[in-house]
Amino acid sequence: MMDMEKPLLRRTAIFEPFHGLSAGESTRHGGVSAPPFASLNLGKSTGDNLEHVAENRRRFCNTLGFDPNNMAFSYQVHGDQVRLVTEPGGSEGYDALITQVPGVLLAVSIADCTPILIVDPVTKGIAAIHAGWRGTEAQIARKTMEAMQAAFGTRPETCWAYVGTCIDECSFEVGPDVADYFDAAFKRYDADTDRFLVDLKKANRAQLQFCGIPAAQIETSAYSTVLHVEDYFSHRKEKGQTGRMLCAIGWKQTAG
Repeated sequence: MMDMEKPLLRRTAIFEPFHGLSAGESTRHGGVSAPPFASLNLGKSTGDNLEHVAENRRRFCNTLGFDPNNMAFSYQVHGDQVRLVTEPGGSEGYDALITQVPGVLLAVSIADCTPILIVDPVTKGIAAIHAGWRGTEAQIARKTMEAMQAAFGTRPETCWAYVGTCIDECSFEVGPDVADYFDAAFKRYDADTDRFLVDLKKANRAQLQFCGIPAAQIETSAYSTVLHVEDYFSHRKEKGQTGRMLCAIGWKQTAG
């Protein structure tokens, strides 16, 4: 039964001024999936009933004002490849999607990794990025901005961005094998556990600012997949037995 008390979607406030643009990230509420995927699991590769996933995706897309058949997505590999999307549908091997095509909803799947959305209101270019620690280290946010510049003539200073809900710094505990990839500004050592804590939101936000997007034009989610697991899926917190959210962005077909 659909939970009507909590929203199935959180919209990005920073994009509200742009007429015709629809963007947001799903929660775990408002779907039809049974535990451990309860209830709005949007991931096809989780072991969930695929009919439930299809219904959940329909609800998510409809809330954003799109038909699910108009969604573009990719089987993500924690890499740094950027796909120029010209039509809806699936692909494989890309962790970032960009397009200028109205009516296409770009979506990335998440359950601890960092989702990033970018809009260039001048050229109408948009991007959806999946940045785990490997993608973050590989500078996927910067490479996506470079792809937008090459494909659309995007100027970073005119862009706006959203760094979405992911694992928080106090929960992303790693060893030196991972921590060594990150600058000191994005990690701290915890002497009590002899481990490092990495801040993926801060690292990706810094990449966007380095590219030239003004700090005032970047929104960072206040939520955590781990600390707020009652509202979001967390692969780490739930030991892999969980669903997936989508973070998505698209210009509606009627956008001027």
